[in-house]
Amino acid sequence: PGNKQKLDILFFFAATDLLLAWNPICLGLVEGVIGKVQLHTDLPWWLLLIRQKALIGKLPGDHEVCKITKIAVIPLSETEPQDLELELCKKHHFGINKPEKITQSPDDTKFLLKTLTQIKSNVSAPNKKKIKESKEKEKLEKRLLEELFKMFMDSDSFYYSLTYDLTNSVQRQSACEKTNLPLWRKVDDRFFWNKHMIEDLISIDVMDFWIIPIIQGFVQIEELVVNYSESSDDDKSSPETPPQESTCVDDIHPTFLVALISRRSRHRAGMRYKRRGVDKNGNVANYVETEQLIHVHNHTLSFIQTRGSVPVFWSQVGYRYNPRPRLDKSENETVSCFRAHFEEQLKNYKKQVIINLVDQTGREKIIGDAYLKQVLLYNNANLTYVSFDFHEHCRGMKFENVQTLTDAIHDIILDMKWCWVDQAGVICKQEGIFRVNCMDCLDRTNVVQAAIARVVMEQQLKKLGVMPPEQPLPVKCNRIYQIIWANNGDAISRQYAGTAALKVKAEELLLYITFNCWFLVWCFVDFYLDLMQGIPVTEDLYSIFTKEKEHEALHKENLRSHQELISQLLQSYMKLLLPDDEKFHGGWALIDCDPSLIDATHKDVDVLLLLSNSAYYVAYYDDEIDKVNQYQRLSLEALEKIEIGPEPTLFGKPKFSCMRLHYKYKEMSGYFHTLRAVVRNPEEDGKGLFHM
Repeated sequence: PGNKQKLDILFFFAATDLLLAWNPICLGLVEGVIGKVQLHTDLPWWLLLIRQKALIGKLPGDHEVCKITKIAVIPLSETEPQDLELELCKKHHFGINKPEKITQSPDDTKFLLKTLTQIKSNVSAPNKKKIKESKEKEKLEKRLLEELFKMFMDSDSFYYSLTYDLTNSVQRQSACEKTNLPLWRKVDDRFFWNKHMIEDLISIDVMDFWIIPIIQGFVQIEELVVNYSESSDDDKSSPETPPQESTCVDDIHPTFLVALISRRSRHRAGMRYKRRGVDKNGNVANYVETEQLIHVHNHTLSFIQTRGSVPVFWSQVGYRYNPRPRLDKSENETVSCFRAHFEEQLKNYKKQVIINLVDQTGREKIIGDAYLKQVLLYNNANLTYVSFDFHEHCRGMKFENVQTLTDAIHDIILDMKWCWVDQAGVICKQEGIFRVNCMDCLDRTNVVQAAIARVVMEQQLKKLGVMPPEQPLPVKCNRIYQIIWANNGDAISRQYAGTAALKVKAEELLLYITFNCWFLVWCFVDFYLDLMQGIPVTEDLYSIFTKEKEHEALHKENLRSHQELISQLLQSYMKLLLPDDEKFHGGWALIDCDPSLIDATHKDVDVLLLLSNSAYYVAYYDDEIDKVNQYQRLSLEALEKIEIGPEPTLFGKPKFSCMRLHYKYKEMSGYFHTLRAVVRNPEEDGKGLFHM
């Protein structure tokens, strides 16, 4: 079939004669194959298929990029597939309920292999034990399938293209000779996320068509208009809601395509607090290459940066919010692995400029100091080390102070250049990269990478004549650009931390907080990631399942100290929110019970009450979208009185006590906030929680 056609569901083996003997039938249509995985020797191998995709956009050359939105899982065993909800194949319109009417032809079986309703014992699994019919095992299998579906369908993390190599940057692609090799044979092995899962097909030379390289990461593609007379307008254009095709652009305003592609390494994959630092092979946790691509007419310009955990042996132990970091190996034991990491980086990118954003004081200092010591011991002329205490310089959410850093390294940015290609070939190449890190390589790293990439993009657009020499990026372009990078940070954070990142859109604060993010079941996620990358799992799955129950008990125990955990979380964010002249006194997770919000469809609105020496903040948290969508700062001088009493209600007797904060607004009284405590014991009314 052609590239844009859906595929009849296939089976992994090329033994056509066996398939003919088994009388395969068509179960429906899918978009492609992810691979196969076996999660336990007592469970069958599962075939993972792309059931549904979403078109993200088109890269230069009309290459479509898609995101996996739904998958289908088929057991490669005698178990009949459950209802897969697949689109039925028009060629085999009788569907899956009438196998007796199936007729075979050579065209049907020549590498368009149909999935079997019953697969005999020929399946090549390392262990062919029959699945025991125990309730515990059924429960385990159900849970594993649920988590597997969540990984693909809820994370918005997996992307592919049938015609474009998403694993390689423009510069690496331009350096390769033009060949007719299939796409998967040209990929960068580091980012070929499903390589291990699809090795059976890779081992068969004639199966190239079925091998689709998938990346884990982020892709967003937008077309921007350089219009200095147009103000920012969220309703007209938003990266999350692409403009309609009918939108016309005046010829006098130049346009350009911008794409952001983040590729997560398949080596040392795993979640925060379970994967930190470097391993014995020099791989680091949360290693991501991000490419910013600009296309104007026939010119494509690319700039790449990387992020990755500090390449020393370190960890954070425990499930409390933000455990204290510790070093796990000595300086001498770390040297060889540190060297292995940077030798690989220098081999791939020639030069490295390290931007280390960890705090130079406090609990993070031990990691920053260890990093610097290793850089000095390595003593390589192609390695440049820059330290920038992000929290110190950007205190009070003053992210514009990142310009202090970009100004200081401006000459380095210009000397590094970027990759520039046109129809005739390569015009120039990027010479080296920035390797940016903080502790998690999430929020701070994303802000700095976006700032560096913006400097580069403005230079690129000026070179191409798209922007005037002395003008900054237009307001609307800049806003969309910020959103694209914020979306990138959000995606990477979900993949590594299990929760969305901190987003800043223009002057709005979009604080992403998931209070129970550190209670995620990392055991299961890491178990999946290891298996999918072919890493031997030393722990029995049943023990992990048992540990999950223990983890639930731990979760309940931690809920009893909920207020302490929330205070730690809010203190961390207040470090960014508070200006220098304010002192943080505390923060509480509460519920907004203002009677004006109560109606038939009313849902509790989570609120963060933050207190400083001169003001209090009321921040409204939307749990549907995992973020604070608005907040209000009120001076303590405007606070008139505080009342504690029964919660206002339109129906029945009040169940909870609440606190009402009365304040003046523009010297006028009559304004108030009504809040109640988060009560987890039904017998409590929450009144005692307000007496602190």
